[in-house]
Amino acid sequence: MAKNDYQLGQAKMTNNRGGGGRGMGRIIEKPKDMKGTIKILLQYLRHFLPLFIIAFSCAIISVLFQLFGPDNLSKITNLINDGMKAGSVDTAAVVRLSVLVLGFYLFSSLLTYAQSFTLVTATQNIMRKMRNDISHKLNRIPLGRFDSASFGDLLSRVTNDVDTIGMSLNGATSEVVTAFTTFIGCTVMMLLSSVWLTLIAVLCASIGFFMMNLIIHRSQKFFSRRQRYLGELNGHVEEMYAGHIIVKAFNGEEESTREFERLNALLYENNWKSQFISGIMNPIMEFLGNFGYVAVCVMGALMVQHGMIRFGTVIAFILYVRMFTMPLTQVAQAATTLQSAIAAAERVFAFLAEEEMEDESGKTEKIENTNGLVEFDHVKFGYVPERTIIHDFSTVVQPGQKVAIVGPTGAGKTTLVNLLMRFYEIDGGQIRIDGINTRDVTREEVHRQFCMVLQDTWLFEGTIRENIVYSMPDVPDEKVVEACKAVGLHHFISSLPDGYDTKLNDDSNLSAGQRQLMTIARAMIEDAPLLILDEATSSVDTRTEQIVQNAMDQLTEGRTSFTIAHRLSTIRNADVILVMKDGDIVETGTHDELLEKGGFYSELWTSQFVNAEAI
Repeated sequence: MAKNDYQLGQAKMTNNRGGGGRGMGRIIEKPKDMKGTIKILLQYLRHFLPLFIIAFSCAIISVLFQLFGPDNLSKITNLINDGMKAGSVDTAAVVRLSVLVLGFYLFSSLLTYAQSFTLVTATQNIMRKMRNDISHKLNRIPLGRFDSASFGDLLSRVTNDVDTIGMSLNGATSEVVTAFTTFIGCTVMMLLSSVWLTLIAVLCASIGFFMMNLIIHRSQKFFSRRQRYLGELNGHVEEMYAGHIIVKAFNGEEESTREFERLNALLYENNWKSQFISGIMNPIMEFLGNFGYVAVCVMGALMVQHGMIRFGTVIAFILYVRMFTMPLTQVAQAATTLQSAIAAAERVFAFLAEEEMEDESGKTEKIENTNGLVEFDHVKFGYVPERTIIHDFSTVVQPGQKVAIVGPTGAGKTTLVNLLMRFYEIDGGQIRIDGINTRDVTREEVHRQFCMVLQDTWLFEGTIRENIVYSMPDVPDEKVVEACKAVGLHHFISSLPDGYDTKLNDDSNLSAGQRQLMTIARAMIEDAPLLILDEATSSVDTRTEQIVQNAMDQLTEGRTSFTIAHRLSTIRNADVILVMKDGDIVETGTHDELLEKGGFYSELWTSQFVNAEAI
């Protein structure tokens, strides 16, 4: 519980610093190393290669059967034309060829379905594997990675990037295979029928392809700007709605509205231009396609008149021209989609390749029957190598002692707890629990020794009971009720229509204090031998604080506990107070002893209480 709760709380804090909103409407990226990413992607897909081979084979065969259709329709047309001239149509031959053509088209449709089914199966399995790999990776990377990246960026890799890869593999790859097969097949079939008509079709298609590239090139910058301004607008709206109280309190509505109107105008302008320019593409391609039909018909009629080709060939060519122009558009669209997919794959693989925490599968030592002796022996640590936060920290905490850690912001109080829990690895020295170096056991074994109550609460979507017994199965209801009574939460829960089975979600009307009480009850249920409290009563009122403090006194009885405190009134009864400043312990003692010394702790106490009373 302690580890997951803390990590998710840190992720929430990171998100509040502005990670999520700007990720919406992300600009389509170009890959930095396309060849390298494609190579890694192919290696990643090797387990699903048979499915892709089957899917692409079905696509190719399906296209080939479609290509036989116009040639046989040409034969049917010639049979009917010859029969009408002779006065007798060979009905049996026409029916036989018609059935054959229908059979080709039916078999082609079945193969298309098989290709789609196989490709969807492959891509969905790939997406599932990618998400599982990312999920497992999240549990193996150092916690510092969450401090250096936004929550929105990590979330984008699990959702947007994986979805982009899946959709591209499912759609664009099959489109490319189908388009190339259709293009080559149509070219061969048309050349076999008539070289002159083929040249006309190729000329019309080339003009269309040139104009399509020109339009895409001119509209691309507007699409990029549209994506950028869409992201900025979404981020602005999210910030304004999330901080609407601050906006109103500081009369920022007018400025917020002006900024919204500015971004909205830019989005409108670029959206209109991108849609207008790209909207020209379909009419132009449709016109050139129709122009190709007309050109084939006129040229074909002249050639039929001079006996160079037969009438059925013209009919077949009209169908081939339609099939011939489609792949050009498909390839252009698929190229853009695949480029975006490779960029997404690059981001996913970059994350999967990040440095992981040390493999601890070989560590078998356990900390059994913990007494609670905790020793910090010349501990040295810095979040980055060039900046040391804790320089040379040493202290011994006896079993069952209530230890309070106080000091100004940035003194290293939370860092000390992070090191104790092995959320971060120390740069020097040792931390021992009952004489056992925490580096000699697994992180999970260290986490098993602690229960935590953090300043930032985190509740999951689920029932109240599920939140309180989180990751601890088979907890009896009596123990849950007992913990809730101890923190003064039972009466509130009992007043709810569904009691402990009440679902918690975004619509749950819970105060910050009630959320905090639930996390305290969660820690009491875990009943670990050591306890960490990070300003656990910061969100409750004075009356509730006394109830919680009494519950904490019961919880800490017989346990070694560490309390990070900003409100010094909450730690008067601590057995030992560690006063930290600039990463070092500057004073140690009880509350009364430290006040008598008149040192740094006394200054903190005076600034917090005497000055407050004067005000």
